[in-house]
Amino acid sequence: QVQLVESGGGLAQPGGSLRLSCTTNKFTLANYNIGWFRQAPGKEREGVSCISSADGTTTYADSVKGRFTISRDNAKNTVYLQMSSLKPEDTAVYYCGARPRQSPYGVGNLKWNTFDWWGQGTRVTVSS
Repeated sequence: QVQLVESGGGLAQPGGSLRLSCTTNKFTLANYNIGWFRQAPGKEREGVSCISSADGTTTYADSVKGRFTISRDNAKNTVYLQMSSLKPEDTAVYYCGARPRQSPYGVGNLKWNTFDWWGQGTRVTVSS
């Protein structure tokens, strides 16, 4: 069920940057762990990063560690994914997902099926 809205995707050159946004008018994101995921053609949905609702703790997939940064602005009810040093293999549709704070799954769990609400995705293409 689509409850979130992603934006900010587009075309970037290798080594470039993009910032994705995730927001909703359905509920308060501060009460949820928010994850970013991506799915390339023919591949499974992959967890990229997650930020905790409680204390802002973050986690990253090894493939993006040091290049991507997740953050949240509670005043704007928005979570961001700043992507830098982009590589062609980062090309995918990017989704954000929300998981309630009360969930038994910690911020380190990036399995997509532990998240309850999703956006429609935003496409990122990294190419020269």
